Amino acid sequence: MPTYNEVDNVVPLVERLLGLSMPGLHVLIADDNSPDGTGEVADKLAAENPGRVTVVHRAGKEGLGRAYVDGMSRALDGGAEYVAQMDADLSHPPEALPGLLGTLMSTRAGVVIGSRYVPGGQLDENWPLYRRALSGWANFYVHTLLNVRIRDLTAGFKVWRADVLRDIGLDRVQSNGYSFQVEMHYLATQLGHTIIEVPIRFEERTSGASKMTTRTKVESAVMPFRLRWKHRTKGS
Repeated sequence: MPTYNEVDNVVPLVERLLGLSMPGLHVLIADDNSPDGTGEVADKLAAENPGRVTVVHRAGKEGLGRAYVDGMSRALDGGAEYVAQMDADLSHPPEALPGLLGTLMSTRAGVVIGSRYVPGGQLDENWPLYRRALSGWANFYVHTLLNVRIRDLTAGFKVWRADVLRDIGLDRVQSNGYSFQVEMHYLATQLGHTIIEVPIRFEERTSGASKMTTRTKVESAVMPFRLRWKHRTKGS
């Protein structure tokens, strides 16, 4: 779980995660040196929950993709069999996590996505219209360029099998920002891994601010072209 200025959200989110009936669940928070004190609050959570919560303090804000690569790599090095990823703004319902993991374990899927855009998936009524339009356009745009058959290509709530992450090779992932989600889905598809989408309700954040910037939008627009070129042959 990457964090940057999520001081109001990290405590309730971690409490909800630790309250799930999921033996062996470990929460890893990768904080990009949040100036609002998120890292210090996360440290307190780790001290109160030894062996269940770990905090990685990164030097600064390098982008969502870099934080995910760092956190996922550490999870793999720590022996995780399954690696879940989710946002820290409470937009992804922690209570859906057991269902995502259950689907992964009962199928041959390499990754299960908590999807907004499959039947049964929902968007919070308070999600701004411009964000809905941007998300819809991004999915259409990437579908057109990369021909990946996933409805929610920009989804950030999912559970991976550890061996699939190793097969992808996190060290070769290029994305810094939100295009990380698209790149991971594309690479998994190119390598022949099965992806399943499970409906979730996506909530609008009530505290903090979105990290979407002009720079991340530009990267997201350019990344599909870079992916087509760099990974133009299967597994490259």
